[in-house]
Amino acid sequence: MAEIKGIEGLTTEQINKELQRGAKFVVFQYCISLIVVTFRRSSDIYFIREGESAVGKGIGFTLLTFFIGWWGIPWGPIYTIGSLYTNLSGGKDVTQEVLNASHQSAQHV
Repeated sequence: MAEIKGIEGLTTEQINKELQRGAKFVVFQYCISLIVVTFRRSSDIYFIREGESAVGKGIGFTLLTFFIGWWGIPWGPIYTIGSLYTNLSGGKDVTQEVLNASHQSAQHV
């Protein structure tokens, strides 16, 4: 599983309380094109607390994609538009996947 940013110093209980208040785990997409090849990747996982701006947390990935994503043919524009839409919508919510993975790892301990 990818590294989770934003949970440093929090206990499991504190994370669960934040999730009950509306926090979520998200990933952002980014796209890099080099004329004949285009790469679309996901960021590490970010913990976004209720009231925090997910769009603000993903601005670096959004800017990277905006400036470097378009240039690959044919997938550059397609992946760039998709990545920008995802990031400007607050990222892809992966909360359920993170919770499922944490429950599975807890059962194997």
